[in-house]
Amino acid sequence: MTINCLGNLIDLSSPKVMGILNVTPNSFYDGGKFSNEKDILNQVEKMLLDGATFIDIGAYSSKPNAAFVSEEEEINRLLPVLNAVLKSFPETLISIDTFRSNVAKIAVENGACIINDISAGSLDDNMFLIVADLQVPYIMMHMKGNPQTMQSLTQYENITKEMLFYFSEKVAKARSFGINDLIIDPGFGFAKTMEQNFEVLNNLELFQMLELPVLIGVSRKSMIYKVLETSAEFALNGTTVLNTIALQKDAAILRVHDVKEAIECIKLVNQL
Repeated sequence: MTINCLGNLIDLSSPKVMGILNVTPNSFYDGGKFSNEKDILNQVEKMLLDGATFIDIGAYSSKPNAAFVSEEEEINRLLPVLNAVLKSFPETLISIDTFRSNVAKIAVENGACIINDISAGSLDDNMFLIVADLQVPYIMMHMKGNPQTMQSLTQYENITKEMLFYFSEKVAKARSFGINDLIIDPGFGFAKTMEQNFEVLNNLELFQMLELPVLIGVSRKSMIYKVLETSAEFALNGTTVLNTIALQKDAAILRVHDVKEAIECIKLVNQL
C-alpha cells in the first residue's frame, strides 16, 4: 500500500507518523505556540529528527465552534510558513490541512504534496477537480456540517455503518475524477460524541474493507482528556494508549503532536 509524494513512493504497509504544525492562534492544544519563524522551524526540525514522515500544516482551526477564517487570511498564515519550512528542510513531505480548493492549489504550487481535507470535498465543490488536476494524495475525513455546526450533528442510527457508506460514496466520486492516492480519516471529534468516538475506534478494523490507508488523529483530543478528567496538556499518555489500539487495528498513519512517542508506539507494536 503506497502513495506517491513528489515522485517518491511512500510505503504505508509499515505505519508512518504525520507531525502536526498548527499556525493558528486558536487551535485546541498548540494554538499560538508557534507564532514566529524560529519557533516554527525548531518544531519542524524536532519532528523530523524524531521520525516524522510527513508534516501537516494547518492555518484554519477546525476545533468545535472555531471562529471563521477568510480564505485570504488562511493563505497569508500558510504561505510564509510553507516557504520557510521548505527553504530550511527542502526534502520535507508537507501535507496541507485545508478544505478550500484554492488554498490547496496554491500550497501544492509552492511545494506541498498532500491535501488533508476535513470535509472530504463537502465544503468546496471544486476540491475533487483541483486535487485530480494536482495529482497529489488526498486525505478524506468524515465530518457532518462544518466546524461551527458539527457538534450539533451527532445523530446516527449506526455510526460505523453510516461512515462506511459515506466513505464508499466519497471514494467512488474521487475515483471518477481520477484521484489515485486516497487516505481515509474517521474524524475523531468531528460530529461525534465521546461515546461515538470510542465506538468508531472499537470498530476501526472494519474500515479495512475500503482497502485504503487509514489515518488516525486522536492526539490530545477531548475524547481522551475528558475520560481522564484532565486537559489536553496532560493527555500524552492517553494519546499513546489510543494510538497503540489504532495500530493494532491496522492504522497506517498516526497524526500527532508528539512524534517521538508515536514512533515508539509503532516500533513496539511492530515488534509484536
